[in-house]
Amino acid sequence: QLQLVESGGGLVQPGGSLRLSCATSGFTLDSYGMSWFRQAPGKEREAVACISNRAERTDYTDAVKGRFTISRDNAKNMVYLQMDNLKPEDTAVYYCAKGVRTWGGLQESWYTHWGQGTQVTVSS
Repeated sequence: QLQLVESGGGLVQPGGSLRLSCATSGFTLDSYGMSWFRQAPGKEREAVACISNRAERTDYTDAVKGRFTISRDNAKNMVYLQMDNLKPEDTAVYYCAKGVRTWGGLQESWYTHWGQGTQVTVSS
């Protein structure tokens, strides 16, 4: 049974950092590209970052470039999102997602399985 379980969210002040983790199971992680999406209240879900199956390629939405870093540890079946210099507009539920093949970029239609999400709140 395929599972994606996010953790690491919380409340942080502007300028602070958080590291999100996604524990995966039920599939061979190193065969698939992965991504992080987020959805803020009243807004559509948007892609934040993505990574190819063996981490050769990454991509980020412009709003987080230079502040967020996506990574993965296939041996541990884990995907991570390091978020630095957080801003109030980063407040959202963050979701881990599995792609259909090794790389597909930030296009949402390419991702078929999602975790339950973890809340990130950036506020003073």
